Amino acid sequence: MAQSENKEKKPLSRREERQQALDLVFERLFRDDSADQVFEDAVDARDTEISDYAKLVVRGVEEHIDEIDAIIEENLRGWKKNRISKISLTILRIAVFEMLFVKDVPVSVSINEAVELAKNYAAAADASFVNGVLGSAAKKLGKSGDK
Repeated sequence: MAQSENKEKKPLSRREERQQALDLVFERLFRDDSADQVFEDAVDARDTEISDYAKLVVRGVEEHIDEIDAIIEENLRGWKKNRISKISLTILRIAVFEMLFVKDVPVSVSINEAVELAKNYAAAADASFVNGVLGSAAKKLGKSGDK
């Protein structure tokens, strides 16, 4: 048995689960396959398990995409949704989903994690853009505190 097979896989942190969700929601932008097919392909290609939280986010974004996108569009100042980079749009969708439907994640954490994802994966100015859109959305949703 190889040494790596001996080790038990440690559970993913919420940040790692969110990263996994980002990869999968982003991938769904370019595929017509079901979420389950994307999960299966990801497991095969990356030799990893998809966390329950990542599955919740991917399915939730898919199920509530119209509502999520409407909230994003309402909070864009001088922008149209089709001008936002695909990665920033994906990050915004995940954060808005969390704000609306994931009660055990404080709004401030959703926003901070989205900003961190934008810093790591989007263009330099996108982090402040993401922060602004989500801050505005949180206020309009009455979720500017950690409710």
